[in-house]
Amino acid sequence: MVRELNENDFIVSKTDTKGRLTYVNKIFIDLAEYPEEQLLGKPHNIVRHPDMPKAIFKLLWDRVQAKEEIFAFVVNKTRNNNSYWVYANVTPSLDERGNIVGYYSVRRKPNTQALETIKPIYAKMLQAEKSGGVEAGMKVLTDLLHQEGANYDEYIISLQK
Repeated sequence: MVRELNENDFIVSKTDTKGRLTYVNKIFIDLAEYPEEQLLGKPHNIVRHPDMPKAIFKLLWDRVQAKEEIFAFVVNKTRNNNSYWVYANVTPSLDERGNIVGYYSVRRKPNTQALETIKPIYAKMLQAEKSGGVEAGMKVLTDLLHQEGANYDEYIISLQK
């Protein structure tokens, strides 16, 4: 079953530098179908869906570890094997000296039309990853961006508008 966020819902979570959950809001708990105690201290990828290309997560980690924010469309898997799509914004949390101390993510309901565009792209990336690994998935994405004449941020943000 596909679950959906309401228009005004925001999922909020925080992780440590290793991606282990340190905070989850009630909407995250409810949508992910986990009790809070089964989320805190666990890797954020506890909700990773097998339909998500690994290349997207590589891009995400590369960006936040470089102290940059990133937006991405993500499909997650719930405890009961349901799924839900989000439009995610992930940012590094910095201490007073500029060192990364964790990560902060806010997710909201994705634009339905954007998902119609993203789903076949992700399917193509996944297919490429099966034979050529993360690099092959990334090539699908970079080829698309080149064809669109946009960088990643411009393309993703334009889909959500």
